[in-house]
Order: sequence, then structure tokens, then C-alpha cells
Amino acid sequence: MAKNKQIKIKLVRSIIGASPAQRKVVAALGLKKKDQVVEHYDSDTIMGMVNKVNHLVAIVD
Repeated sequence: MAKNKQIKIKLVRSIIGASPAQRKVVAALGLKKKDQVVEHYDSDTIMGMVNKVNHLVAIVD
């Protein structure tokens, strides 16, 4: 993993029906609406968050 590499994370499914913990992870990533895209540095912390809610988000190019 490159320290300066940015990744784009997209919320592809609604958080309706998600557990409160999953909602907090999505909010911590900065995602509020479906199809919203945010950029974060490619770090272990961010990738761990993405893995927790991998059924709700996708990494886009």
C-alpha cells in the first residue's frame, strides 16, 4: 500500500436496515447518501472500515 494513494469509496446500498454499528462506520467514512463518493487515503484503518461494511460500499476507480 502506498501511503499517498487515494481511494474512492462509494455507498452503493442504502443504510436502511443496517445495524447501528454499520451506520456509524458508514458515517465515519463520510458517506451520507446512496451513490455518494468520498476519497480517503489508502490506509489499514480505512480498509478495515470498508471491510466491515463491504456489502454497503464499493471501491471505484
